[in-house]
Amino acid sequence: MTDLDSVDFFRGDELTVDPYPYFEHLRQKCPVQREPHHGVVMVTGYREAVSVYTDPETFSSCNAVTGPFPGFPVPLEGSDVSEIVEQYRDQLPFSDQVTTMDPPKHKAHRGLLMRLLTPKRLRENEDFMWRRADRQIDEFVGDGRCELISAYAGPFTLYVIADLLGVPESDHEWFRRELQGGHREDQSLGSTASKSLGHSPLEFLYERLTGYIEERRREPRDDVLTALSTTAFPDGSMPEVIDVARVAANLFSAGQETTVRLLAAALQLLGERPDLQDLLRSDRSCIPDFIEECLRFESPVKGDFRLARRDTKVGDIDVPAGTTIMVLNSAANRDPNRFDDPGEFRMGRDNAGSHLTFGRGIHACPGGPLARSEGRVSLERMLDRMADIKIAEPEHGPAGARRYEYAPTYILRGLQKLHLEFTPIG
Repeated sequence: MTDLDSVDFFRGDELTVDPYPYFEHLRQKCPVQREPHHGVVMVTGYREAVSVYTDPETFSSCNAVTGPFPGFPVPLEGSDVSEIVEQYRDQLPFSDQVTTMDPPKHKAHRGLLMRLLTPKRLRENEDFMWRRADRQIDEFVGDGRCELISAYAGPFTLYVIADLLGVPESDHEWFRRELQGGHREDQSLGSTASKSLGHSPLEFLYERLTGYIEERRREPRDDVLTALSTTAFPDGSMPEVIDVARVAANLFSAGQETTVRLLAAALQLLGERPDLQDLLRSDRSCIPDFIEECLRFESPVKGDFRLARRDTKVGDIDVPAGTTIMVLNSAANRDPNRFDDPGEFRMGRDNAGSHLTFGRGIHACPGGPLARSEGRVSLERMLDRMADIKIAEPEHGPAGARRYEYAPTYILRGLQKLHLEFTPIG
């Protein structure tokens, strides 16, 4: 039995497989609770989480990815540290990404991304998804077994985002090799094994993306890359090339991380629950509800960080200026004050879609509709082509004694591998 009060959420590995008892332990003590090892205020309550996400004037996103590591470069002292934050924020890792920006800069850079994620472009991208899903399934369906993440989820999500951005198909394999080659694992978000982060971990993508953008600005074409390269900020000014490259790089990395984990959680549930698999096979209209409950039940993102700019309160708890806060999406999604029997996977919840998996407020993940489409298309085609999907016992053990390995990070939640067995259809 683990002493939950002694667990170091950020550096220990006791909670990698199952963090939910820890989240519940914190919430029962107080939905806003300072953990003892790094001084981070952990927010596990749904109402309190929403209050932080929707108040960017009080809570800066400068540390949204890094949290307490490496920490702020100078001491944060006083009742209002806003000026210090603005003076030193560029020294933090990921400071060049829209995820860590605050208004007004955030609005301008997010606008670039939203010009790409238009309903028309997402519809065009979904047409590609159907074709790509079949091509990916073709690679393993005849075997009657697969490791889902490497055989399907990883490459499928990468190709979908490459198509969304308009990356030439001849370069798709380069992106697959760079983003899924495994040689960057020590830089993974929130890794409990990594003691530091490079200042700009996505820089390896910038050069390739910059080349595309510069070429399209010199020689415009009738394609998505040209539209992205020639999009102006809301005030009419033209972004620097590197700004556009950073937006595209963020979409590549963040879009893959969440959707791969969503697909793994969904297929794990179907493999463990024949009743759910039978339901979706008989009534495909249930798939969107199934995906929504997957997102609530097993959020791919455990949480995001914020930094209190000034002395404030979260719920009824005083939070001094300069405090690092972790809003735990996974915990808020299982808050019994918001969701009945939250530890139970239940189809048809009226409020399942109110989960915080994609955050809330100005930093709500703009790729939510994309992830939902990828999940729906993938499940449709797998159910069409794979019967009697089961968890592979040689790799994961028998029912009741499964062995699953989860990503060792305090930010992301997801399986490292998922081996499945099935009967090919057709």
